[in-house]
Amino acid sequence: MTIAIVTDSTSDLSPHLCAQYGVESVPLYVLFDGKMHKDGLEITPPDLFAGLKAGKKTPSTSQPSPAEFAAAYARALQGADEVMSIHISGQLSGTVGSARLAAQEFGGKVTVVDTQSVSMGLGMRVIRAAELAGAGRSVADIVAELDRVAPKADLRFTVDTLDFLRINGRIGGAQALLGSLLNIKPILVVRGGRVESGGRVRGHKKAVQDLVDHVRAYAAKYGAVRAAFLYTVGGEVFLHEVRAGLSGVAFDDLGEHAIGAVVATHAGPGAMGVALEPVTP
Repeated sequence: MTIAIVTDSTSDLSPHLCAQYGVESVPLYVLFDGKMHKDGLEITPPDLFAGLKAGKKTPSTSQPSPAEFAAAYARALQGADEVMSIHISGQLSGTVGSARLAAQEFGGKVTVVDTQSVSMGLGMRVIRAAELAGAGRSVADIVAELDRVAPKADLRFTVDTLDFLRINGRIGGAQALLGSLLNIKPILVVRGGRVESGGRVRGHKKAVQDLVDHVRAYAAKYGAVRAAFLYTVGGEVFLHEVRAGLSGVAFDDLGEHAIGAVVATHAGPGAMGVALEPVTP
């Protein structure tokens, strides 16, 4: 039995990685400047931030339709017996709901997984599933392993400015203003499928150190771990500092990954973070 893997663009897997692992990524949409744009194909974070700087209205985002997922499943099943469709948390997007509606058309050949994560937290789960499928594991086995890794998986990040969280209704205007005046950098984590506060620090230096300390503690707890680093435009500078601070820490390095336009709509420029998993859950 061969298994095809489908995901969505909030996994932040590059076209190169999707090709390497044989994954099809269905894009979400960004409504910006009066038009619907496919994430990663028709709009990128630099496009988004340049437009906002020029005074264009704040974008909104939308999930793919069930018909788009159905088309992806039909393509996948031309060369596979089953499909695993692995997606962003249902508490952050309606994407997994669209995928489940589409899956009903395929007589049990499509299994939809809500990772309760986003960005490379999702992307790492997709890579794991693709590796297991390539090793000949069954859908049931892969789902069981993803279930085992989920409680131990970790996604931690920080944003450079609170303005985008304010614009998107995640924090109030007064809180954003105070945070900007005090140079506060919020530490955000994904827990139970939601983005929650993991604390706050003052300034870039302490934000970098928070991520360094967190990765070191995670590696000490789980031993063999995998790490994927993520960033929006400008965040790669600070991410390099994080990686420099991890000298001497052993981990399976999955590299640096640019956050797509949908997630960047909320994170803003200068965001950075790290997704972590044990090698063996």
